[in-house]
Amino acid sequence: MTCTAYGCQVTSSAAQPHPEPEPAGGDGERARLTKSAVVDRAMQLADAAGLDGLTIRKLAQELGVTPMALYWHFRSKDELLDGLAERVWSEIDIDVDAAAPWPDQLRGLLESLLRVLRAHPAAPALLLHKESPNEFFLRATETTLDVLRNAGFDPRYASEIARNALWTGITLVMSEAGITSLDADDRTELQRRKQVVFATLPAVRFPRLVECAAPMTACDDPEFHYALGIDVFIAGVQAMAAKFRP
Repeated sequence: MTCTAYGCQVTSSAAQPHPEPEPAGGDGERARLTKSAVVDRAMQLADAAGLDGLTIRKLAQELGVTPMALYWHFRSKDELLDGLAERVWSEIDIDVDAAAPWPDQLRGLLESLLRVLRAHPAAPALLLHKESPNEFFLRATETTLDVLRNAGFDPRYASEIARNALWTGITLVMSEAGITSLDADDRTELQRRKQVVFATLPAVRFPRLVECAAPMTACDDPEFHYALGIDVFIAGVQAMAAKFRP
């Protein structure tokens, strides 16, 4: 049982690092391969094929090098995922306006988190399963805690709300309606079928489901989904803040 930044959960033992081999292609292959380039391509592959579809061998093929060349930068897939998590955290804007009310500061942080998670399909699963206390993660967490402490929350509440902010962002992205793997026509047809199921329920037993058949199955307004999710979270935190006012 390990207590992580996201909660207490059972985690597997860390993967044993590989020894640092000489790249098969020699110094020239290593010299033309930067760590940033490896992370860039790995992020693209993970976004396209998912984390399970990202392998060292596949990444090496995409970069035109041997797998051994990648071990100069990442000795295992686990280390590579750490690099991807660091990239995700680095893209979150933590430059809050100190003069703005604290709810606006918190909203800005959550909105930035959502922008990054929506830009990288692999990011929600990555942050969900991979604790990565890198410098960018630490800065984002420190900024969030500082906003909440200045709002009047004690350390216990500030920590719990900060964790909930991350979970809220991940949940909103993973619960967005619509299946991105389907084309527009197939997605529309699936939506229609689901709507018919609700609309044809016995109205005496399920009057609200019949009434809400269309919006319950809608997937054409993701911005409303995210805006409402942010509003609900911020309103909840503001309501809690009232308990700490003298």
